[in-house]
Amino acid sequence: MCARFPPSSPNDLLSLSLPRRCLHFLLLCFQVQVLAAEENVDFRIHVENQTRARDDVSRKQLRLYQLYSRTSGKHIQVLGRRISARGEDGDKYAQLLVETDTFGSQVRIKGKETEFYLCMNRKGKLVGKPDGTSKECVFIEKVLENNYTALMSAKYSGWYVGFTKKGRPRKGPKTRENQQDVHFMKRYPKGQAELQKPFKYTTVTKRSRRIRPTHPG
Repeated sequence: MCARFPPSSPNDLLSLSLPRRCLHFLLLCFQVQVLAAEENVDFRIHVENQTRARDDVSRKQLRLYQLYSRTSGKHIQVLGRRISARGEDGDKYAQLLVETDTFGSQVRIKGKETEFYLCMNRKGKLVGKPDGTSKECVFIEKVLENNYTALMSAKYSGWYVGFTKKGRPRKGPKTRENQQDVHFMKRYPKGQAELQKPFKYTTVTKRSRRIRPTHPG
């Protein structure tokens, strides 16, 4: 445990010598405790706001995969400042580094080859930028009922990453969550599937009391 819980006030938390991660968590819990004392509080809104807050304390989670477009039948490419969905499986420009940006589902997407970020400007156009610190380069991952993933702009709510059948970007204002144009499937790059190591069980015999590794199956 990080400290005795619940705290009585924010000053009590600040006076403790704690790792930043523990302190951040306890402050969040204290905010929820204060809200519980108020009437007619919608906790869903509070939780949603907290999960969308920037997480500058925890280590970022970095993943490498491709995004297969349901409409073009190809993969998103970050070609410097130009974006398309015409990449073949394993194309170097289709390999994307995806970094989690918050406690929730916000991500930043960068082309592994070009190191440009996938962004959406104020006109709803998809562009590549060398600096991904702007909120225009943050997207909210939404897993849909059909198991496809949609990427909604964190800055321009209701605007999605989308492409035509020819792999051309669609402007954000013309996209909707139920359109196939904004549906994507995550895929590992060809020949680079993530290897899962089998879990090793151990047993102790009454005879020798020595630990012997066993393999499932």
